[in-house]
Amino acid sequence: MSQLQPLIRLQQTTDPPLNVQEMQLWLDKAVAWGQADSPDTQRDTCLHLSRLRDFLQQLLTHINNMSSTTETMKTLPFLGQFLGRLCWNPYVTADATSRGLLFQCLWGLYSEHPGSAVERKANQWIRKVLCQLATEEDDAAAQPLMKHMGVPPKEYHLKVLRKTVALLQENVGKSCNSLNDINHRIAATSEACVPLVTCPEAAPLIGALLQQPVTCVKAVLSEDFLDALSSAYSSQCLPLEDQAVISLWYHNLSSLEEAVLRLLECVLTNTGSTPQRLEQQVTQSLLVGAKPKACAQHCSMFLVINDIFRSILKQTEGNEYLKRLIQTFTCCFLRELALLQHQTSVPSKALFPQSPQSLLIPLLTLPSEMPQEAWRHHLNWLSGSLQRLTEEEEDREADSSGSTRGHHNVFEAWFLLVQCAHWVQVAVQLLVTSGPEEDCGALLWLLTFYHHPTNKGHHRAQQLVRAEEAWDHLRSLFWVLACSLPVDRLQSLVALLSPQPQQPSLSPLLIINLLVNAAVFSQQSLNGSTEVLRTVVDGFGLADEAACVLSSLELRLNEGSWLSSDAPRVHLRIKAFQSTLTHMGAASSSAEKPSTRTYTL
Repeated sequence: MSQLQPLIRLQQTTDPPLNVQEMQLWLDKAVAWGQADSPDTQRDTCLHLSRLRDFLQQLLTHINNMSSTTETMKTLPFLGQFLGRLCWNPYVTADATSRGLLFQCLWGLYSEHPGSAVERKANQWIRKVLCQLATEEDDAAAQPLMKHMGVPPKEYHLKVLRKTVALLQENVGKSCNSLNDINHRIAATSEACVPLVTCPEAAPLIGALLQQPVTCVKAVLSEDFLDALSSAYSSQCLPLEDQAVISLWYHNLSSLEEAVLRLLECVLTNTGSTPQRLEQQVTQSLLVGAKPKACAQHCSMFLVINDIFRSILKQTEGNEYLKRLIQTFTCCFLRELALLQHQTSVPSKALFPQSPQSLLIPLLTLPSEMPQEAWRHHLNWLSGSLQRLTEEEEDREADSSGSTRGHHNVFEAWFLLVQCAHWVQVAVQLLVTSGPEEDCGALLWLLTFYHHPTNKGHHRAQQLVRAEEAWDHLRSLFWVLACSLPVDRLQSLVALLSPQPQQPSLSPLLIINLLVNAAVFSQQSLNGSTEVLRTVVDGFGLADEAACVLSSLELRLNEGSWLSSDAPRVHLRIKAFQSTLTHMGAASSSAEKPSTRTYTL
């Protein structure tokens, strides 16, 4: 309260001082009222309520003028006993004004940062009083009133709870306009709500408290309140409005992390989800989709979630399902953020602070934002930039003093590429639709880097060689218009995909991506393309992965991101291949597939 000392001194000169003797008289009254339940006691209580309210107002002013609860208790040693007896008197608490003044006196005594045993004990007592006033833990004090009014205990306590919540909510609304210590008031009010977090009736109050630090920058919520609320919500003991949930995530990091991990578990344990279903899961999580949008409203939450994805991706760089989640999440976030740009503008650097700045805008730019004729040049530039970055890393590997930074730069570049994998998808389509005279080395390098970002054992060059061999085989299979397929080429492709001793493994997902796109866009007959697709997919148990690539391709075509006069034929081929994969059934249980276990931080 140190900031309010000038105001306090002014009040002390204008308000009458509290009469300690009068305090003793009112304490004697409270004791007498609590020792007997008779018509005379009831009449006496009602007769003195008006004067009691005046005294409680003086008492509240005195409490607010004190620098601490310890000082207040020194000047009024019987204050706790007096307030406690009034709180247990149902005829006093039934009066809205008296009840409000009592609660405000309790809040005034609550210490946000208790500095002594007296203040810690006072905090415990205040919490207990507020809890018992709002629950059915102690019916004894209310029995006379309930009996007199003919009100069932459950109904009485429910009404008391609702009145308590309404009073607290009114206090929250006035806090930012009050001359009192706002930090103290909001923290104390949120602390008082800890026993109420599992009560559905408290949901409006909880929502108002969660919004308070957004509308009033001076307001601070109690950590105990946030922890209790997070626990109640995660255990499904309290329903909250969407905006209240987002506010909880904003104020409580652990609740946000738990929401992200639930989304990760849902995605990584349901690997058969289509891209459409994945986007639905992401938007339903409230993190980036639906209304309201958490990350679009609070971009700092996007940074937290990005760090979680970054941490897990470092452990599982080959998990395609995780990469798809990251891409879908980023895409949804950027789309929702663009809709709010008229309200606020956040620079890209602030959203992606660790990404190489030279790559940031080129990768964040959507293919639909530039002419299709410029795509190849754009991708060649991206590929060249990434190659230079990896070469710098390899140079640093010879110098141990700089190797860590080099690895960091390459990982961040790859992480950004994963987030903006729409350019990877465009690179695949450009590659499979290129003529034999076009140089596709840059496109193939980009795809190889996406699936093999690290240069473990200096195998990047060998992986690129194997990728080029695989692409040569696919080109000869899909661009030969003879009546029969070159069986030797098909067998060589299968052999190339099989693990080779002392050879770097080539990502089967890279080949499946090339395979599916080649089958869709090539001029090879439908029967011939189906035979190649069936042979490779069935041999390696990659039907689910092939179906996912087809769904992604269909989704992009439906969105108009790849416009062509050949679109009707392409759509027909996609439908035919989807039907083929459906009839093939589930992938072989013995096939090696990307890890789908749930990863933790």
